[in-house]
Amino acid sequence: MVSTDRFLAFAAMSLLIISIPGPSVLFIIGRALAHGRRTAVATALGNVFGSYLLVVIVALGVGAVVERSLVVFMALKLAGAAYLVFLGVQAFRHRKEMKLTARTPEAPAARGDLRTVADGALVGLTNPKGIVFFAAVLPQFVNQAAGHVPVQMLLLGLIPISIGLVTDTLWGLTASAARSWFGRSERRLSMIGGAGGFAMIGLGVTVAATGRAD
Repeated sequence: MVSTDRFLAFAAMSLLIISIPGPSVLFIIGRALAHGRRTAVATALGNVFGSYLLVVIVALGVGAVVERSLVVFMALKLAGAAYLVFLGVQAFRHRKEMKLTARTPEAPAARGDLRTVADGALVGLTNPKGIVFFAAVLPQFVNQAAGHVPVQMLLLGLIPISIGLVTDTLWGLTASAARSWFGRSERRLSMIGGAGGFAMIGLGVTVAATGRAD
């Protein structure tokens, strides 16, 4: 249904866009620095899930509304930015508590994992970079004459999602490795947790201040 040339062209475009770190990558790094490897991986999984929800939304036609409506775009962007700031504040407030789990960073409760995935999904769903990419770029690679446009979008959307899962996980694992080094000192671990919180707060402010290029 999707021709090979369109598939490869969209894969190249996706790789180019994803290779430029955006809000989701910085969020994953911040979570990795603040909470460790398990949280980083769970956040990456949640992020790609939220990103694919964007693909589904675009495939169902809502993407066109987001693309044309500044109000809808701004609402989604500000919601995501506010949530990033909230998570950053929480990470900073509880930075000193991380010394209690410094030696067992891989054993949070299952409910914590689910909440972490949900956090990542919300950030992925409200990521302005993802909204613009899937609403404005994805439809350009669909073959209208071949029909089944929503199905084509859903299939093409798996490409950036797969690439993002690999790259986001690598970013998170790299950042968490640095956190492990800091974890040898409770003071350093507290500092890196605070830095991760500040990173998320700064990211939220940046997302809120970033305008739409139209």
